[in-house]
Amino acid sequence: MLRWLRGFVLPEAACLSEEDRFRYQILFEDLDRNGDGVVDIVELKEGLNYWSSSFGMSSEQEILKAADTNADSKISFEEFAQYLEDHELKMKLAFHSLDKNGDGVIDASEVVDAVKALGIDISEAEAKNVIKSMDIDDTMTLDWDEWKYYFLLHPATNINQIIRFWKRSMMVDIGESLAIPDEFTAHEKRTGIWWKRLVAAGIASAVARTFTAPFDRLKIMMQVYSLQTRRMRLISVFRQLVKEGGFLSLWRGNGMNIFKIAPETAIKIGSYEQYKKWLSFDDGANIGILERFIAGSLAGATAQTCIYPMEVVKTRLTVGKTGEYSGVIDCCMKLFRKEGFQTFFKGYVPNMLGIVPYTSLDLAVYELLKNYWLEHFAQKSVNPGIMILLACSTLSHTCGQLASFPLHLLRTRMQVEAMVDKGKLPMTELIHEIYNKEGKKGFFRGFTPSILKVIPAIGIGCVAHETVKPLLGII
Repeated sequence: MLRWLRGFVLPEAACLSEEDRFRYQILFEDLDRNGDGVVDIVELKEGLNYWSSSFGMSSEQEILKAADTNADSKISFEEFAQYLEDHELKMKLAFHSLDKNGDGVIDASEVVDAVKALGIDISEAEAKNVIKSMDIDDTMTLDWDEWKYYFLLHPATNINQIIRFWKRSMMVDIGESLAIPDEFTAHEKRTGIWWKRLVAAGIASAVARTFTAPFDRLKIMMQVYSLQTRRMRLISVFRQLVKEGGFLSLWRGNGMNIFKIAPETAIKIGSYEQYKKWLSFDDGANIGILERFIAGSLAGATAQTCIYPMEVVKTRLTVGKTGEYSGVIDCCMKLFRKEGFQTFFKGYVPNMLGIVPYTSLDLAVYELLKNYWLEHFAQKSVNPGIMILLACSTLSHTCGQLASFPLHLLRTRMQVEAMVDKGKLPMTELIHEIYNKEGKKGFFRGFTPSILKVIPAIGIGCVAHETVKPLLGII
């Protein structure tokens, strides 16, 4: 990032403001590709991408918003110079807040302490990766010039935002189980930003689920009716659903799928924080990855237990024929009258059993891939970037689903057994029936649409999340 500017724009010695203006002019002219004396959003984005200086999906928008004082959607040189001057002051305050011992450099231990102060644990090796990405003279410490050089065009305004940039903060739920809920820092809890982040994640999750709802219905239909016929192919099921209920029928059950986002997320986040405290025997700040995994699994189990009747209703609405139910309330009343209260917890056992393999593989694969990238390819930045995170999330979700899919299939079959079977089958007998009629591949009916939805769901969720955050005042 801006490596060629190291000795020219950011010299070792302090400079007069006139000299600073000259250096800022050089940088500004390089951004101003068409030479019209102003930098617009396109030129700013191109410059950030060229210098590998984009720290997020909306970095250029954040810089433009901060620098464009006259609100004309363009940055003049005077606005640019003033922005850099103000930004440098903020970065100096951030540097001094990290440099606890006042020796003029930041080392790995100070990075660990700073991150821990926000309630996030990282290892010394991870802290060294952070230092290495910014260290130019290979001393494994950061002086002010190296810090200033790296964050010259970073849109962050304080140390909390810089530290948040160093950690994973994606909470978008694509309709499957989240491995471990995102953790809120003390600053986020104190300022109330945590609820805005929840709202942003909830909206993004709803958008992702809505766009990929047809894949969900295709998956469930293939899971439910695979025992009755082996001709359950993706295209044939798609045509059958459209013929039976029209194109909009592909979204049947999506309303309930969206409605359960809020209670599920709230319960999961709240119980996760409580389980962390119990497992760490303190305030939950000093907790390792194993304890986080256990807390995440228990939180997922708690949330699923509380909202499981919604899962059953969603599945019944999804499988139901046109006109069978007039809505959610009608579906609930009919299920209660015909099958009793116990029907709202059918498939509960395989659903709970599926949480551990999904959570463990999703978390392990994601962290393994992300850390591998940071160790072998992060020469310019500790931020993997949206495409790397998208790839890591896709592979981790795929591995998690691969491990837990047979259990999810059993859950779905048990939820709707009254609709397709004359009697009730215990889980063990259902396993034997699937194996005897379809073999091992019978446990993966519907896996294709489930995997096909992962990439668009994560991609759409990320874009929606980044779009909603500025509207809620989240940087």
